[in-house]
Amino acid sequence: MTLYERVRDLPLVVDEYELEPLEREVARGFTLRRTEVVLRGAGHEGRGEEIDYDPAAQQRFQERRGELPLVGEHTLDSYSLLQSGQTEYRRWALESAALDLALRQAGLSLADALGREQRPLRFVVSTRVANVEPWLELYPELEFKLDPDKEWTDDLVSRIAATGKVQTLDFKGVYRQEFGSPPEPGLYRRIATAFPRVWLEDPALTPATLAVLDGDRDRITWDAAIHEWSDVEALPFKPRCLNCKPSRFGSVKRLFDFYDACDRERIALYGGGQYELGRGRAQIQLLASLFHPDAPNDVAPAGFNAATPVAGLPASPLDLGAAQPGF
Repeated sequence: MTLYERVRDLPLVVDEYELEPLEREVARGFTLRRTEVVLRGAGHEGRGEEIDYDPAAQQRFQERRGELPLVGEHTLDSYSLLQSGQTEYRRWALESAALDLALRQAGLSLADALGREQRPLRFVVSTRVANVEPWLELYPELEFKLDPDKEWTDDLVSRIAATGKVQTLDFKGVYRQEFGSPPEPGLYRRIATAFPRVWLEDPALTPATLAVLDGDRDRITWDAAIHEWSDVEALPFKPRCLNCKPSRFGSVKRLFDFYDACDRERIALYGGGQYELGRGRAQIQLLASLFHPDAPNDVAPAGFNAATPVAGLPASPLDLGAAQPGF
């Protein structure tokens, strides 16, 4: 039985829904705006988070209260079909809320429904700023995912590498516009040499970058390009490992089919987030704890998003507690 077959026929009753705004200043002068989808039915409530980074898109979504085809009696699968025209981020919000509600109405945890064990979650802290030392002063065992750039000096690279705490380095070569970075063969070679056992995520592949990374193909992982299993089949070579961000997949079926295929093809996974402000963070942590708990998951608790280190945050591995009904 596939993973999706274990949940597709769950009954789902939606009596009403709300679209709740979420907002948080995450950097000076930069406020994230998100939307939490709230589905209610049969005395229960399910939630999912829309993580689109465009505040205008979030505003338009929130203005659609009362217009979406959500209310009624469904199965999880029939409800999913109603959302097929949505963007991936929005569909994930609508479907993760439905999965949460259907599981609660059935009295099932996701672990029980999928026949998997919920385990303590290893996490790393992701930052585009190479300020690892202040964090390590407070949390000596903390691990990191960093975004190297051409401004990194040889001294900085050497100092960070000496900590032994970096697990993944993200070149941002697949992203576009302000989130992306152009191909930098010299930077790729410097980083690959200085960090010989670290995952190298999302390099921009050109003849020049392929030449400098040819001996490191088994360390190359992918993130931004992966939205379903067919994207993995389209990669230039089979990966040993991938970054799995559930919100990129849109539908629960596409995500669960991806998990099945990676298990079949023996491709390891680690989890990633999208700066979730609400229920979405707990949901990606739960998925990571079920499918790849021992990997360098970029799903740290929200407190680690602080611009300067703060004391008293949870340690890795993170104990999510006993499995409870819902997602």
